[in-house]
Amino acid sequence: QVEFVESGGGLVRPGGSLRLSCAASGRPGTRFAMGWFRQAPGKEREFVAAISRNGIITYYADSVKGRFTISRDAAKNMVSLQMSSLKPEDTAVYYCAADRADLGSGTLASEVDYWGQGTQVTVSS
Repeated sequence: QVEFVESGGGLVRPGGSLRLSCAASGRPGTRFAMGWFRQAPGKEREFVAAISRNGIITYYADSVKGRFTISRDAAKNMVSLQMSSLKPEDTAVYYCAADRADLGSGTLASEVDYWGQGTQVTVSS
């Protein structure tokens, strides 16, 4: 059983910034690859960003490159997503993801081992 604590969602105006955080626990000694997916109403859950277990390699969806930055505590299963220059099309529920293998831009939502509960991000004027 893996438990998640997510925080940081909310309402922001276009061009604004938000920071999402996630901590996964429940598997002592296991370091996960971690990332974020998002799901807008009526759409499938899609990859946003991921970071390797050692924190060295990062991956981003083309739609967020240059605007979002993922980081992690290399010693813990904790990950953050700094989102800047937000656009209305970034509006979605953002889900923290953890995987015993790797996460990357080609990872499908169905392949992810564990999910957080999700946090709403709304970008609107």
